[in-house]
Amino acid sequence: MSTVAEIEAAISRLPLQQAAEVSEWLEQWLEDQRELSPEFVASIERGKADIAAGRARVVRP
Repeated sequence: MSTVAEIEAAISRLPLQQAAEVSEWLEQWLEDQRELSPEFVASIERGKADIAAGRARVVRP
């Protein structure tokens, strides 16, 4: 298995488009890993509680 340093070096040699594809894949993979983690569920519950308690703000463009 490659080390993080080896992976970083390999990615840095990729053309920009391929590096962007790796970035997108990694983002999606990380999101899938967090989807049902206890920390993720807890953060959703905290957000819901904040909204219910009026501790949220609306950002309009």
